[in-house]
Amino acid sequence: MKRHNRNTSSIFPTLIVIYGMFFFIQSLTASAAGSLTSCDDISVPVMIKIWVNGVEGQKLEGQSATFSAKIAETADGVAKQSVVVPNPSNCCSNLSSQLNGYTALAPRGDCDYLVKAKVAQAGGAAGLVVISDTQDIVEMSCSEKSGLDINIPVVMISKLGGDALNKSLSGGGKVEVVVYAPESPLIDPAAAFLWLIAVGTIVCASLWSDITKINHTNEPYNQLSPKVEEEEENEIIEMSTMSAVVFVITASTFLVLLYLFMSSWFIWLLIVFFCIGAVEGMHSCIVALLKSKCRSCGQKAVNVPFFGTTTVMSLLVLLFCMAFAVFWVWTRKESYSWVGQDILGVCLIIAVLQLAQLPNIKVATVLLCCAFAYDIFWVFISPIFFHDSVMISVAAGDSSSGETIPMVLRFPRVFDPWGGYSILGFGDILFPGLLLSFTVRFDKAKKKTWHDGYFLWLAIGYACGLLLTYLGLYLMNGHGQPALLYLVPCTLGTCIILGLVRGELKELWNYNNNNNNNNANEYKQTPGGEEQA
Repeated sequence: MKRHNRNTSSIFPTLIVIYGMFFFIQSLTASAAGSLTSCDDISVPVMIKIWVNGVEGQKLEGQSATFSAKIAETADGVAKQSVVVPNPSNCCSNLSSQLNGYTALAPRGDCDYLVKAKVAQAGGAAGLVVISDTQDIVEMSCSEKSGLDINIPVVMISKLGGDALNKSLSGGGKVEVVVYAPESPLIDPAAAFLWLIAVGTIVCASLWSDITKINHTNEPYNQLSPKVEEEEENEIIEMSTMSAVVFVITASTFLVLLYLFMSSWFIWLLIVFFCIGAVEGMHSCIVALLKSKCRSCGQKAVNVPFFGTTTVMSLLVLLFCMAFAVFWVWTRKESYSWVGQDILGVCLIIAVLQLAQLPNIKVATVLLCCAFAYDIFWVFISPIFFHDSVMISVAAGDSSSGETIPMVLRFPRVFDPWGGYSILGFGDILFPGLLLSFTVRFDKAKKKTWHDGYFLWLAIGYACGLLLTYLGLYLMNGHGQPALLYLVPCTLGTCIILGLVRGELKELWNYNNNNNNNNANEYKQTPGGEEQA
């Protein structure tokens, strides 16, 4: 063993020298190559400013080729270039005339992307814009191993953008463009605000019973006064290990159906279901808050046809919630619609977390591990089988109609030159939220404080996991991330580690709410509003 160590240690200096010489030679090669491009260069998103007859029009988005020349990050100082359709228009063979500094506009197909770029450059073009045959913009790559002498920008735009350019050119207009590749800010304020919304929602939902707790002590009790509305206990759905597995399988099936049959009518169906659930959730949240502040507000009753007897307050709140949802649907494509969508979404999440509960950590482990695998598979692994990332494609919605699925929280990227929204799916709050709600009930049953309980540490773990999600999003150049990849270890992992350290893991694993229901009934209200055991 000692002789092996000596030989290994003597190899390290040799390897360092070899690697040093290798990188030195590589640097000399790169310097000699100058502006040579490569098929292995990074493709970047680009923006195209357009002028028609001197009037600036709408910007187009595109994607550069991997072998494209470097594109400026800003449009400042970049000269406008006139656009022409070459002859032949597919740019696959030698051009009949020199382009002399014009940007060539060519359709996708008939030959390789690299051939188009070489032909356009040989014809004197200052750039090449390839029009996709669909609304999707694909990455233009090549397979040559040696360096390429491509010194013009090569980008692809969608079919819709290409049709608009061709229409302007065929009408005799002068079309000019400037291609640039702006970078997104290092820190996205939209992600920070969305992080605050998500963390605030999961904490409020977990503590909702305490937030909306009705205070009886300040309210006089009249035993002879009629009760218009009796207190009703909320119906609770307690999940089992089987229902957890079935739920994730059902979610996967629905996701695939949505991916395969993505259309405006399918998204409209989701919008209807979302509004029904959100109205119910918003109604229950507002009524619970009003009752917690003013118990007498919910006493006056009214008979509603087909719905029976309800309180005036509940009816008015329901009408308000329905009007709010209708207004959001009507204005859902406006720039401010994200506010209404987030309000409805937060109310729906809070309501669901009051309705569904986990009985113990065993069920939580099954549910969150299945959700963990579900998120990773449909984001990272699904392209192997479906060509695209199913989760990311579904989140993008129907490109032809501009409709997007409503089951996400959104916040606009105000300071990002690309615009758009930072989004977070409801499942990234609901799945960890079920676990956090369980820890609140467990801490109460065991009379734990904030410090020696579980909820506080899992809430911190959730906040850290969401930060890691956005860090992964940044490190992977904006590629969609499966948030549960980070959230499950930071929440479920934290709970299991704390349980092991404290010697309570077995109790957490086999804990059953039904065995502790008597704790909630130990204290009963006396007519005077005092509690007695």
